[in-house]
Amino acid sequence: MPMETSDQAIRNYWSNLNKRYNIDEIRINSWPFGPRKNISIMKKIFSLFTVLLAGVTLSLGQRIDRSHFVKDSLDYYINRALTNWRIPGAAVCIVKDNKVVLMNGYGIKELGQPDKVDINTLFMIGSNTKAFTATALAMLQSQNKLSLDDKVTKYLPKFRLENKPAGEMATVRDLLCHRLGFRTFQGDFTFYNTNLSREDIIKKLGEEKATYPFRTKWGYTNAAFLTAGQIIPAVTGKSWEDYLKENIFAPLGMINTLALTTDLHRSYNRTVPHTLIDGRLSPIPYCQIDGLAPAGAISSSVNDMSKWVLALLNDGKVGQRQVIPLDAIKATREPQDIVGSVHHLNGENNFELYGLGWFIQDYAGRRLVMHDGGVNGYLSSVTLVPQDHLGIIILTNTDQNEFFEALRWEIMDAYFKLQYRDYSEAYLSEFKAHLATEDAADKKLKDTVTQNHPSALPLSAYTGKYVNDLYGHLEITTGETNDLEMRFEHHTHMFAHLQPLGGNRFYVTFSDPTFGKAVFPFTVQNGRVTGVKVKVADFVEYNPYEFKKE
Repeated sequence: MPMETSDQAIRNYWSNLNKRYNIDEIRINSWPFGPRKNISIMKKIFSLFTVLLAGVTLSLGQRIDRSHFVKDSLDYYINRALTNWRIPGAAVCIVKDNKVVLMNGYGIKELGQPDKVDINTLFMIGSNTKAFTATALAMLQSQNKLSLDDKVTKYLPKFRLENKPAGEMATVRDLLCHRLGFRTFQGDFTFYNTNLSREDIIKKLGEEKATYPFRTKWGYTNAAFLTAGQIIPAVTGKSWEDYLKENIFAPLGMINTLALTTDLHRSYNRTVPHTLIDGRLSPIPYCQIDGLAPAGAISSSVNDMSKWVLALLNDGKVGQRQVIPLDAIKATREPQDIVGSVHHLNGENNFELYGLGWFIQDYAGRRLVMHDGGVNGYLSSVTLVPQDHLGIIILTNTDQNEFFEALRWEIMDAYFKLQYRDYSEAYLSEFKAHLATEDAADKKLKDTVTQNHPSALPLSAYTGKYVNDLYGHLEITTGETNDLEMRFEHHTHMFAHLQPLGGNRFYVTFSDPTFGKAVFPFTVQNGRVTGVKVKVADFVEYNPYEFKKE
């Protein structure tokens, strides 16, 4: 069947639109507006036609020649996705062959406010911080100031692990490639967005029992990256944040980039984080994770991040100046662990590996060096394709989207001349289905609460202080509405609201939506409450915590 010409497709598209919306039946003179508003509406109709024409052009262009996608269609694709995904703002940069091909801000900094995102607007980049930390340590190795295979205790004599021999053998490299034996995110409820200092977190990491034997299994460990970052001041006499500013940010010209979350609110040109609360997109407070700063505290813009990516793809050089030693870059990209396997929408199945602060994958015959970042209200991705001299940076200011990931594959497929798949819509379909399942489960719990099933014991029996060996204390009191409230020793700005589901189970909502919703079961022995199982959202930690009543 012959493919329609552009003119045929446009006529058919416009004809179908007329049938659907009866546009031909509109009588401009009959509208109850003055002449200026009539002109305005005519402009809107023309704008609508222009958008629709762009959509047709997008579709045809993808079928004819994928090489035009980035230049001609990507802006339309991104703006459409921001609407469909309910993303307030985003920033995207593509670098190719040592040049910026595209760099734009999209959308707004904060829902309900007019300020638009530009190329210098700051976003939190979350775990894309890890590549900076690993690179800084690799730079120190290249200067013969340390070895990545040195034992951690050489620089941090008080460093311990619950598995004593593991603590004595652990190296800087072990910290940077997540092979201490902990499960992914293990301990993060204790460490994330809390009032604990870096020294407190390292001490508590040493008290935590690892899930797996040392060096036997990969497990993403944020506190390990913090520990690695604290080696920098031990070697240089400068804090992690000061070392990065002086040796990476400033030499690369990353003049707006911030190392600490406490500095973000002082910036004029910054986004606001957002999440979904009961189905509604809402602004939320910035997380405060300077206790874990080397693992995820950096805030940056696409303009600044482009300089980072350009240097990494240019063997560490800015012009003729060597800013990052080439052997340091190579050290971070050397595979250390097998993470698992990855199934791509194009049908490929590949292994996923981890280097030092970078994930490593094979895709379409290329090696990808990549990482994602996620903190309260933000998701981001950075992708390098060294053999193609291609780099992709995507920043978003909501933690409820997978577009940051979908767009990466869309751009790569365009450059690799692969079939157009509309990853955004494919990811969005799965995302909506997942949300619908979660919403249905949550509605069921809320319905149970409204049925007023009595708790097994008087509510006063559940109040009191509880303790967990790793986390510390929490306290349950009777709240204003006669339900229970749970407050946490180290999350001083957060509480949980507990409502009876019947028996010894309670429906729980956290005041910080990042920690999710849950069901907390209490243990009762001989008519007395002895403990409670606390579980936060998987985004924070997979493991539950057993708290004993004091």
